Amino acid sequence: MARVTVEDCVDKVPNRFDLVLLAAQRAREISGGAELTIDRDRDKNPVVALREMADETVRPPQLREALINSLQRVLPDDDDAVDEIGSLSQQAEALRITAAAPVRNTSIGGDYDG
Repeated sequence: MARVTVEDCVDKVPNRFDLVLLAAQRAREISGGAELTIDRDRDKNPVVALREMADETVRPPQLREALINSLQRVLPDDDDAVDEIGSLSQQAEALRITAAAPVRNTSIGGDYDG
C-alpha cells in the first residue's frame, strides 16, 4: 500500500471518529516504543498506525481497550468497592453540612449603616 487513507480503514472501523481515536492510540504506543507489525517505509507514526489497521496486523478491540485504560484516572480494584462507596457517602455528607452552615459576617467593625 503506497498511500493509506481513511477509506482504507473504514471497513475495519466504520465510525471515522473511532478510527481517528484508535489510530492516535496506536501512534502513541509506537512513539512509546511498541514493536511495529509492518515495515515503516519512512512513514510517520500516525501513517504506520493506519497502515497496521488497514493490513489488520493490529486489532481495533485491543486498541479500544488500551485507549480506555489510558484515559482512566482511577483503575478499578475489586477490594476498594466498599471503601469507595463509603468515601462517596462521607463526601456527600460533608457537602451537605457545608451547604447548611450559616454564612458568617466577615466585615471588620461590625455593621455599617453609612
